[in-house]
Amino acid sequence: MKICIISDSHDRSSAIFGAVNAAREAGASAVVHCGDVIGANTLRASIQLGIPMHVVHGNNLGDPLALHALSGKSAGIMKYHGQDAILELSGKRIFVTHYPHYGAAFAATGEYDLVCCGHSHHAEILELPNVKGGKTLLVNPGSVAGIDAPGIRARATWILGDLERMQFEIIELKRED
Repeated sequence: MKICIISDSHDRSSAIFGAVNAAREAGASAVVHCGDVIGANTLRASIQLGIPMHVVHGNNLGDPLALHALSGKSAGIMKYHGQDAILELSGKRIFVTHYPHYGAAFAATGEYDLVCCGHSHHAEILELPNVKGGKTLLVNPGSVAGIDAPGIRARATWILGDLERMQFEIIELKRED
């Protein structure tokens, strides 16, 4: 099963749509959004693509009630989880949060096959040691909209993941600015 992992879209509907559409064309069957959606309306076009979306909020909440309402009206396509989410996709346990330090902490437990986070606007794929003696993947797709963070000229990035192979690739979109 392939998945699209995005984060930090900051009200950029076309950036979300571009990544989700490209992921759909690559065979993705689920989307994980690691927060900072801000406006619920920015998800409407991507919901129309019909790929199930799992969304958490970040530090730029926007309107959580509108996200919840949109989730209810999406015919099951979009699920708004709140602060974080525990998912099972293709037999893999996945923890989703916005913050990298929470992500690293949950990866360290060894309870998850994959931990997804955002916030830093810097895309990276890390293999972290866990307390069970193994390794857990921590992926941060960066900012799908290419929003700069302090000290970082962000690329517009997202991640295409293959859960069966546990392989993940950072993909760059054209920045909107």
